[in-house]
Amino acid sequence: MDGHVRRLLNRVSIALAAVATAALLQLFRHSSSSCFVGSPAYSSLSLAPFPRTSCDAASRRVVDPNLRLAKLRSSPRWRRRSAALSTSVFPRLRRLRLLRRSSRVLCVAAGAGQAVDALHVAGVGDATGVDLVDFPPLVRRADPHNLPFFDGAFDVVLSDEPMALTGALFPSRFAAEAERTVRWGGAIALAIERHIDLSTVASLFKKSRVAAAWNATLDGSAATMVILRKNSNNTKQH
Repeated sequence: MDGHVRRLLNRVSIALAAVATAALLQLFRHSSSSCFVGSPAYSSLSLAPFPRTSCDAASRRVVDPNLRLAKLRSSPRWRRRSAALSTSVFPRLRRLRLLRRSSRVLCVAAGAGQAVDALHVAGVGDATGVDLVDFPPLVRRADPHNLPFFDGAFDVVLSDEPMALTGALFPSRFAAEAERTVRWGGAIALAIERHIDLSTVASLFKKSRVAAAWNATLDGSAATMVILRKNSNNTKQH
């Protein structure tokens, strides 16, 4: 009797192992066809709906950053912002002898990279864009409160986002990092909200003085553009 039971249990175990093996093979075959089809050479945000499974996420079509940039460049908002920078901001910096083709420019809170792209179009080849979220190919990820650059690495620090300074978690730290990374005699060009008092903004920059300020319209929104020049010494001039 015991021998019969043992043989029966052995047969059941073998049958269960065969079923489990077949299930694993089927799962592997399904995963291979669903999760690893056409591994893309680039990585970017997908425009597809949120995935329901990990395999669904792996098999989604991703967007080529260069194609996405080309689409953004054709949008009215992108064209308006680029035109405003090219006709209102860059000429002022050039007249103050603060912007040249050879200038090194850091664009902070760069978003999708409109300012970086406009600088390239204007002939400034060395333009770097940073924001809290990277947006290839023009913007890399970096915290404006703790910029990963050496002191005095740039000739100009530019922010064309009116909420960048006033909406920062620590505006004074934002300002200090902009001053640290711009060279002595260089410039910090900021778009700020129209209702913000200019003296309040100027007080955040301990080593710079206001060189110019004017009303500007960037992609349909009214703002004030401010250019601060970093002094050639450690004392703030008034």
